[in-house]
Amino acid sequence: MEIDGSMGEGGGQILRNAVALSAVLLKPVKIKNIRVKRSNPGLRPQHLTAVKAVATLSSAEVSGLTVGSLEISFRPLKRLQGGSIKFDAGTAGSTTLMLQSLMPTMCYASKPVEVELRGGTNNPLAPPVEYLQEVLIPVIKKMGGVFRIELVKRGFYPKGGGIVKASSTPIDVLKPIKLLEFKGVKKIRGLSYSCRLPGHIVERMANTAEEFLRREGYDVDIRREALQPNDPKCSIDPGCGIILLAELGDGSVIGVDKLGEKGVPSERIAREAVTELLDEINSEAPVDKHLGDQLVIWACLAEGISQYRVTKLTKHTVTSLELCRILTNCRIEIEGIENKPATITIEGIGLRRE
Repeated sequence: MEIDGSMGEGGGQILRNAVALSAVLLKPVKIKNIRVKRSNPGLRPQHLTAVKAVATLSSAEVSGLTVGSLEISFRPLKRLQGGSIKFDAGTAGSTTLMLQSLMPTMCYASKPVEVELRGGTNNPLAPPVEYLQEVLIPVIKKMGGVFRIELVKRGFYPKGGGIVKASSTPIDVLKPIKLLEFKGVKKIRGLSYSCRLPGHIVERMANTAEEFLRREGYDVDIRREALQPNDPKCSIDPGCGIILLAELGDGSVIGVDKLGEKGVPSERIAREAVTELLDEINSEAPVDKHLGDQLVIWACLAEGISQYRVTKLTKHTVTSLELCRILTNCRIEIEGIENKPATITIEGIGLRRE
């Protein structure tokens, strides 16, 4: 099956989802025009690493795997294998984006899988490890998926060097998910973190976020983590950021994160994170805009009808829905328009592990 990598949003997400679905469905794909809309089009090191890792689990034949390549062919040869694998992007390429390809593959493997990925753990335009741990994995757990992710060492741009370990127990079939009602915010928690930087940066980010959120009437608890080189979890390069997590009345979690930038005051980073979180909360939907995108592939593979309401229907999500519809033939309905709250209904194919 031929996939146009320039469809919709046209980013690396098309490659990651297409390869993951190819592996679990045993459906060969050719992906053209990979990331042609980006300023640095074609495959980047993190994409190569993700494809190689999925290919290892599915014994796939792959062609076109070079940096800058605009086209690859991916042909899985047999049902997914288990075991332990290690991959290194060699750069600060996002380990969490690699995991987005690997996790569906791991879920349907013949036996448990253990993965060690090296690269970036906190990247711009990619979810931090904490987002997967606190937001995505709990929802997948409700669907029956069994995953554990451990942050061993942080990794920032440009050298990366971060280490993430992930493990899974295979399941026979995924259950559908329903997340439609907004039950209000019970508590907001978070993490303000830094590596190789003065400790006051973490304090300033946390204090600013707590002050603004308490002013809005929320119960807030933000942990501080200021790592120095003598800590084995400390990154090679300096870096910082903040992640905020709003716990809803039904246990759902809305997540927002901001990465620090050189020359940008810590207080501004925190204020931007708070503003984005409040926008998500004010949309009164239980699924944040990033989770809405990441859940698509899981709902398409699940058995039965999944429904969830997102705070904002992004172009990223619409692109993911269209790609998954093409590859799985599942039925999808969207009530709403882009950049507004919307309800997504997906009748999954009920893929079963042999």
